[in-house]
Amino acid sequence: MKVTPAALPGVLVLEPTVRGDERGFFMETWNRRTFAEAGLDLAFVQDNHSRSGRGVLRGLHYQVGPAAQGKLVRVTAGAVFDVAVDLRRSSPTFGRWAGFELSGANKRMLWVPPGFAHGFLTLEDGTDVLYKCTDFYAPEAERAVAWDDPVIGIDWPALGAPPLLSARDRDAPRLADAEVFP
Repeated sequence: MKVTPAALPGVLVLEPTVRGDERGFFMETWNRRTFAEAGLDLAFVQDNHSRSGRGVLRGLHYQVGPAAQGKLVRVTAGAVFDVAVDLRRSSPTFGRWAGFELSGANKRMLWVPPGFAHGFLTLEDGTDVLYKCTDFYAPEAERAVAWDDPVIGIDWPALGAPPLLSARDRDAPRLADAEVFP
């Protein structure tokens, strides 16, 4: 597995070893020993799966307090522009973002540690996003920050139409008003 650090400390792009032949391919998407050898000694407690059409934007989501989640994100079909935003006020990269294309074709994975918001814009119809979480879903701890906050300034891909958003994401507070990490 190839591990590439992103511009934000702790965020990593992971490229698993893919073995392919005329039958298709095989790859390990999670192996505790391999990940620990790469510096990611993680214990996952929950797997999530979403399917979206082209132009759906989900995020920027996170959980606060002891329920903060790390997420290992991958796409099995379609493609997304996947984003992590540093929400650790004490970090020198507070409020900065990093974005990556994840797709069923490139098979990359993204590690988003606790203390970061996560979101993605689907680039194709029928996009399946799977992610492993280090803590359970806790509705009382869930938060969101505005996907289009100019202070964060995410350069989302232009798809020719406004993104399709949930009411929660449409009404999310700006970074200045959001509950963040110390």
